[in-house]
Amino acid sequence: MTQGHIRPLGARTRANWIRLRTMILLRWVAITGQFIAVTIAPLVYGLQLELGLCYLAIGVSVIGNLVATFVFPENKRLTEQENLAMVLFDLLQLAFLLFLTGGLHNPFALLMLGPVTISATALSLRSTLVMCAIAIVAVSFLAVSHLPLTTETGEVLRIPQLFVFGHWIALLIAIVFTSAYSRRVTSEIHSMGDALAATQMALAREQKLTDLGGVVAAAAHELGTPLATIKLTSTELLSDLADLPELAEDAALIRDQADRCRDILRDMGRSGKDDLHLRHAPLEAVVFEAAEPHLYRDKQVHFNHHSDDEARPNPPTILRKPEIIHGLRNLIQNGVDFADHNVWIETDWTDKDVSVRIMDDGRGYPAHILGRIGDPFMRRGSALRAKGERPEYEGMGLGLFIAKTLLERSGATLRFANGFDERHKGKATGAVVEVSWPHNSIDARDGDDPVPLGQNRHIPV
Repeated sequence: MTQGHIRPLGARTRANWIRLRTMILLRWVAITGQFIAVTIAPLVYGLQLELGLCYLAIGVSVIGNLVATFVFPENKRLTEQENLAMVLFDLLQLAFLLFLTGGLHNPFALLMLGPVTISATALSLRSTLVMCAIAIVAVSFLAVSHLPLTTETGEVLRIPQLFVFGHWIALLIAIVFTSAYSRRVTSEIHSMGDALAATQMALAREQKLTDLGGVVAAAAHELGTPLATIKLTSTELLSDLADLPELAEDAALIRDQADRCRDILRDMGRSGKDDLHLRHAPLEAVVFEAAEPHLYRDKQVHFNHHSDDEARPNPPTILRKPEIIHGLRNLIQNGVDFADHNVWIETDWTDKDVSVRIMDDGRGYPAHILGRIGDPFMRRGSALRAKGERPEYEGMGLGLFIAKTLLERSGATLRFANGFDERHKGKATGAVVEVSWPHNSIDARDGDDPVPLGQNRHIPV
């Protein structure tokens, strides 16, 4: 089944991942660099700076760091507002230092990009827009208002006004571009991380269901003999107690309850098909198991198992991996969801590969997303609702991403297309998904013998 309840984590949630200690260490690095620059510039280059105000600005950062270090625990996670406040303080403190040291005539004006980039990487879009706006205002202010850099002889160090204008334009473009670039790349990384986490959750759930079914099936198998003995004994007692109706009634109750226990265990164990010891099965059985939850919906699911290889007329026995079953199940669900009336599932095999094709008679994949199928968190809900299709569904592409990731993990190659197949009486097929594996990566047999599974594990009672 698809993971419709999983959503990507927002930037506000991610901002809470940042530790206060990390921000403190980064600020100590900045303080060290600022102190060295302000101290060395007058001594080595003879620049006349407002050292008192410069050290005041640096001292405020030092005091803030010391308070944060001793007041708050080291493992404190900052909220969105706290992160924004710290980064905004660093931006304004740096702008004040640049105001005291030449404004845009100071080559260190490039450092204004640092707080903005951090905001774009770690904070929400709204916080990033606030930081960008303040940075643009600060850079524009520094371009026209600042204390000049002067030497010991009174010479003013300044670059041509055209260069100042160029620096101003370059910084504005860099603020916007760097923020957009950093945010876009970080969002892609975060989305992929969320989707991979969802894939692991889906695989873990499928594995748990498989193991649970195996335990129940094993329990049903182990309890079958004592239940049969109870039923046989109660039946014999029922015959012997024909003249004692009260005791005969009790014997009949024991027999009926034994039958009930048998039925319960059989239903829970799915007739033993989820037995933990069954690690390989015919290709037909694995495909049918993947499609089973969607066979009784309002669409017709057709199976077609054949091989064009005359040397291998029988379907191969493949490894019954949870990722294969879950991946195929997601693809089949997608086909059933979007089909008009019919879904076709075809299997084919040769000495070189094994393939499964899933087709439906729906409208197929939209042309504009055909090349992006398999990307996580690709929303399609608004377009579908506008057309009146599946108004209850807001697609995120996560189900197909999980299916693609799980199947590729098993060694499969997936191909998505819109197609036409003459074998289906000339009917146009909508979406077509072809999953193919190299034969040696999925075949559970070594020649004509099945791969040994090892010794059965003991199940404690």
